[in-house]
Amino acid sequence: MKILFFSSALLLLSLFSSAQLHAQHTEGNIQQNYVVLTKKIPQLQPIIMTAEALKVEDSKAFGDFQVIICGKEIGDITDPEKINGFIEKATKAGVQLVACGFSLNKFQVDKTKIPEEIEVVENGILHNFQLQKKGYKSISL
Repeated sequence: MKILFFSSALLLLSLFSSAQLHAQHTEGNIQQNYVVLTKKIPQLQPIIMTAEALKVEDSKAFGDFQVIICGKEIGDITDPEKINGFIEKATKAGVQLVACGFSLNKFQVDKTKIPEEIEVVENGILHNFQLQKKGYKSISL
């Protein structure tokens, strides 16, 4: 009797577990979100190329892709020659550019010269951690 009970319980547990795994696998509702922390504007080129490749690879599962710019060279985001081409490429690729407010303040960057396409957050490192807590895959360059 015990063997029959345990066998039945094991069978039900196995069926339930495989049904759950199948449901998760077939739903396809899992979005892949990414965040990259960078300190140099030229690194935007390979970052955007990576976003484009992941968008193709992930297909419908491709979610949000953010690039947080921080550090002592953050003033480069106010130089049209250095940033405008990357803004255009990022927009086409669905990449959100984000500037670290802490870095902007520390390095006395004129905030009125920041292109409107770039979002400013109070603290880029904190923003990165908050996105990681939401399940974003993260890398820092």
